[in-house]
Order: sequence, then C-alpha cells, then structure tokens
Amino acid sequence: MKRLMNTFLLSAAVALASFACQTSPKTEGEKLDLRHDADATAAMFRQQDPSIKENFFDKAYGWAVFPTVGKGAVGVGGAYGRGVLYEQGEIAGYCDLSQGTIGLQLGGQAYREIIFFEYKEALDWFKTGNLAFSAQASAVAVTAGASADAKYDRGVAVFTMTRGGLMFEASIGGQKFSYEPK
Repeated sequence: MKRLMNTFLLSAAVALASFACQTSPKTEGEKLDLRHDADATAAMFRQQDPSIKENFFDKAYGWAVFPTVGKGAVGVGGAYGRGVLYEQGEIAGYCDLSQGTIGLQLGGQAYREIIFFEYKEALDWFKTGNLAFSAQASAVAVTAGASADAKYDRGVAVFTMTRGGLMFEASIGGQKFSYEPK
C-alpha cells in the first residue's frame, strides 16, 4: 500500500509539474516581476514577524521565496508555485515547488512560502532537486513572534502565510522542488 501511495504521489507531482511552466521565467520582464514579488513577500514576512529578520534572514545561508503557491483539491490535490532563490543575500536563481496530496480534502487556497537554509550544505541539497518533505510537516504559520520559537530541521526551516481561499484538508503528500541558476 505504501509503495502504491508513493507511486501515486510521484505521478501527481509529475502531472502537476507538466502543467506548470518551466522553473525560470521566460523573459527578462517576467524575471523582474518575480524578483519584485519575492522582495515584496519577504517584506511582508518581516512586517508580520519582525524577529524573523534577526532569527532567520540575517543568519541563514540562503532562502527560497515563493510569492504565490496555488493549491486545489477534490480528494486528490496539487499545488504549484514559482520562486526566487537567494544565496548569502544575492539572487542565485529561480525555483519552483510542486506538491501532490491525497486524502479527505476539498477547496482552493493560495499562500506564500519561504524556506530558509541554515548552512551551505542544506542549500546545495535544495539546488540538486533532491530536497522533498511532507506537505506542511514543518511549516510555521507566520504571526507576530512566530519565528522566535521556530527551529531548523536538518538545516531547513519553512514559513507560510495565507493569501486567501478556503481549504478543508486531512491528507498526506509532499513537496518537491526544482532549481535553475540565474
């Protein structure tokens, strides 16, 4: 059963990724828009929780910012978002997030996500496309002071902020990432 579930989740993620655009925006205008959205998203996270700057932005080796991740489900679900990867404060390239889930779920939702990498090896692992984890398994919803108690897990910390929508969800699944240098 577990093998069947893993095969299904992988198939769902591949199908979702095939509908999504390539990781890197196609035009310079699209790249500029994505970078602008990523900067605005990071500013929103800092405004919502000012301690995230000193606890994560100032200390992390790098971070990936996904300004919008769209998610929808009716039993089987999926999500996709495109983002910008920063290494030591500089843009290193573009990344995307694909998610597949199965279970009791219905609705649609959009959210923002930032993944912090504590050290170079964790960021390098992300760049290989091998980083994957269960959906929202370690995500912290950003509220005032939320980052004060947040911890890295194997060099990775994830923060999310809801944009809108309504989703009922009791499901299992995972997020997978890809990366393209700038």
